[in-house]
Amino acid sequence: MTPDLHGFGPALAAGTWMTIQLALAALAVGLVLGLLGALAKTSSYKPLQWLGSSYSTIVRGVPELLWVLLIYFGTVGLMRSLADWLGLESLELNAFAAGTIALGLCFGAYATEVFRGAILAIPRGHREAGLALGLSRPRILWTIILPQMWRIALPGLGNLFMILMKDTALVSVIGLEEIMRRSQIAVTASKEPFTFYMVAAFIYLGLTILAMTGMYFLEKRANRGFVRSAS
Repeated sequence: MTPDLHGFGPALAAGTWMTIQLALAALAVGLVLGLLGALAKTSSYKPLQWLGSSYSTIVRGVPELLWVLLIYFGTVGLMRSLADWLGLESLELNAFAAGTIALGLCFGAYATEVFRGAILAIPRGHREAGLALGLSRPRILWTIILPQMWRIALPGLGNLFMILMKDTALVSVIGLEEIMRRSQIAVTASKEPFTFYMVAAFIYLGLTILAMTGMYFLEKRANRGFVRSAS
């Protein structure tokens, strides 16, 4: 039996597409921040270690919802000052950009620990072999460390991405019209909360299944050479 969506089907579809865009944008930001954080924490320089540790500790210690609110509302004064300096009438950070920054910041903090564990899992002898071959440290990182690190980190990153997909619902509090915001609007108009929240639940479940399927094939591809050498 198909639920009566009272004409809100296209709106929910648009909300689903917005959720996907937000999740992918935050993923891109978070992967960059996570990799930089992990490289800082595994660096031999104490200031970089302190910087990486501070980032992951502070961000993980504050709820994601608070980061969304802090970044969205906390940039108002900064953007006004920037607009005045540039001679513009108004300049503001929209909900999508704020959500991307906040969720990417949080994803990156957790990804820092995933990447750090993956880097430490690579035998030290691999780096020494690269040095023995005359490779520079950046080239060792690019050609030896990073390819192995991705294979080890993929399962953990997959779990974080599925959490990120669900955390996109938090951005509804600042007005971004993703799945939850569209569902709330539909509930207000139709007075049928169970129907629309259940539909939203199934949409999130479907997105999670798609993400799990994608991660399965990514892990399978990343482990091809490893599996053959172990057999």
